[in-house]
Amino acid sequence: MNATPAETREVTVGESGLGPYGQIVVAGRHVMGADEAESLGGRDTGPDPYAFLMSGLGCCTAMTMRMYADQKGIPLRRSSVTVRHSKQPGTDGKPRDRFERLITLEGELSAEQREKLLAIANKCPVHQTLTRGSDIDTALV
Repeated sequence: MNATPAETREVTVGESGLGPYGQIVVAGRHVMGADEAESLGGRDTGPDPYAFLMSGLGCCTAMTMRMYADQKGIPLRRSSVTVRHSKQPGTDGKPRDRFERLITLEGELSAEQREKLLAIANKCPVHQTLTRGSDIDTALV
């Protein structure tokens, strides 16, 4: 039985004409550029696709912790999340993506509050999407 999604979101990406890989990303009313690094033949006119993916994980992590802290009255003054990506050999010998999150929490937080915020970080929807995997349907239009 397939669940009906409560909300379908859309992002449109099209070539920008700025070099061979430059893209324009439109997400609602937000417009951003994307590209590959010059070392890969791009012009570096914007973040590369993995930087967007890592940004999504970092943003979702920080936002999820903020929402929880605000709801529970936890005195989180500020947080920041650094995300690192690398390819590691998997148990089957094939490359496996590895994401590392480095979370900085500021404020008068107890050890218990810090641990709870760390646990909440793992509940962010993007983290859950990445760890469980996704289905991708592709069609020509």
